[in-house]
Amino acid sequence: MDAIGRISARRLAVVLGAWRRSGSRHGAADLAAAIELGVLDGQLPVGTRLPSERELAAALDVSRTLVAAALDRLREAGLVASRRGAGSWITTPRSRPPAAAPPDSPEAIDLARAASPAIPGLAAAVDRARLLLVDELGGHGYTGRGLPVLRERIAQRYAARGLPTTPDQIMITNGAHHAFVLALRMLTHPGDRVLVEQPTYPNALDAIRNAHTTPVPVALGEHGWDLAGMEAAVRQTAPRMAYFIVDFHNPTGERLDEPGRERLGALLARTQTHAVVDETFVELDLEGDPLDGPPPLAAFAGSWAISVGTASKSHWGGLRIGWIRASEDLLTRLSSARFGSDLGSPVFEQLVLAELLGAGDGALAARRADLRGLRDVLVEAVRRELPEWRFHVPAGGSSLWCRLPEPMSTRLAVAAANHGVQIAPGSRFSAQGGLERWIRLPFAQPASRLTEATTRLALAAASIRATPADDLPVA
Repeated sequence: MDAIGRISARRLAVVLGAWRRSGSRHGAADLAAAIELGVLDGQLPVGTRLPSERELAAALDVSRTLVAAALDRLREAGLVASRRGAGSWITTPRSRPPAAAPPDSPEAIDLARAASPAIPGLAAAVDRARLLLVDELGGHGYTGRGLPVLRERIAQRYAARGLPTTPDQIMITNGAHHAFVLALRMLTHPGDRVLVEQPTYPNALDAIRNAHTTPVPVALGEHGWDLAGMEAAVRQTAPRMAYFIVDFHNPTGERLDEPGRERLGALLARTQTHAVVDETFVELDLEGDPLDGPPPLAAFAGSWAISVGTASKSHWGGLRIGWIRASEDLLTRLSSARFGSDLGSPVFEQLVLAELLGAGDGALAARRADLRGLRDVLVEAVRRELPEWRFHVPAGGSSLWCRLPEPMSTRLAVAAANHGVQIAPGSRFSAQGGLERWIRLPFAQPASRLTEATTRLALAAASIRATPADDLPVA
């Protein structure tokens, strides 16, 4: 078992909420169903140690016999494992639905990727950069931490957001994910733990596993960050580092407010825990100016927060240019470690991004306005075609995080592929499975395709609603 930590009886009671069904005489079945739903929703990650039967019975004000019967049901379903002397813990269900296959139809609509076409003005920036490239051709083309002009403009952006930054605190990378992997490899060793939000960016989870480290999830619920849960997780598991998305979180679209950043930053500094803060979506503020938002987490955590960013969502994924903002000392160590994987970022793309950043915010404002309109199109379509789905309208980012009426996310992804829509099931965003009541719907598509995709999703959902989920655990 991959131990995540023990959940107290009082905390588990809060997670379960009003678990007993009105008028039901089957208390054990109701309790088992509530715990199963907590697993499927990602509130109880695989590996979570459960309180003793006596403690849980006291917290729920029920008999110990009822709790024991509920745990027996969950053990039979493969959701709970127990060992004498070691207690009980959440485990992996014995059977899982098959992964969704990519659609073959040329008319298929890809909602698995939250990425937009190139920003207006990119071609003009390419033309200007082509002229500037002449000055670089006489050199060797290896730029070390990156071109000075690009690092200067990125540093200015951080300063405008409330975090004084010098160009020496910036390193150019091949995207934000590349930046995260560089930090992960330098700061962790095989067997270390990495604290993550649940749900979170799937490729970050893949990178954590590929580094032979263990993700430690803390649920990010419908009301935002569980900072008390994060404090408990840090105390119980002593993670080597953390990975957070506090600006228009992927996939939920949530944003951590300034008091929350202050509390989280103080936790990182107090426990001396490095955190990579992924700012991929910070420029996609659909309701205001990104410069008016809360300061970066590094403004509260100091050198313990390593900010990473990218032009992929704000400008174009094809640029493959990102950056790290960190202390000069840490960047010196990262520069040395980087030579083991690559020798720097391409010069021409750096020139293009420098030109885009130097051209003002007009193109970015247009990108935000376009995405705001597309978000509203998708919101209206989902409310019309799938009225049972629930979601918060995000103030930024590029996707809706929808709560489904029943645990069917993976089955829906399979059915949607048969209707010509590719979506990522909720479990893809989970550290250790679950999230079967959730699905991510990006709105970085033309309006007509968003409405068509929603119509197809409604047909896919209808096709599985009458089909029993025989391949899912039954409480």
